[in-house]
Amino acid sequence: MYTFLIILHVVVSILLIVVILMQSSKGGGLSGTFGGAASTAVFGGRGAGSFLSKVTVSLAFAFMVLAIVIGLWGNVSEDNGSVVLKKAQESGQFSPVAPEVIEQPETEPSDN
Repeated sequence: MYTFLIILHVVVSILLIVVILMQSSKGGGLSGTFGGAASTAVFGGRGAGSFLSKVTVSLAFAFMVLAIVIGLWGNVSEDNGSVVLKKAQESGQFSPVAPEVIEQPETEPSDN
């Protein structure tokens, strides 16, 4: 299921990029590259912009929800921690030791 969510997140990300690039801006954007004239003929003069805006909002919402779900699901696993430390502990080269406490000698304040 986790792999499916990652793949879905990648697909939504790519679609979001494509839809954003298809929108025309004040300078024309890249909409003409992807058939901007054809979309105007299909959706009408303002219909393409409105449709692409709705698709962008939907994809952005899906992107954010998937990012939160994947982030939360990834933290639930019991396998958190450093891979390097786990390998070192398994091979016996590393054993965690409590740090030594070094006591400082007490000094009296000087009268300067």
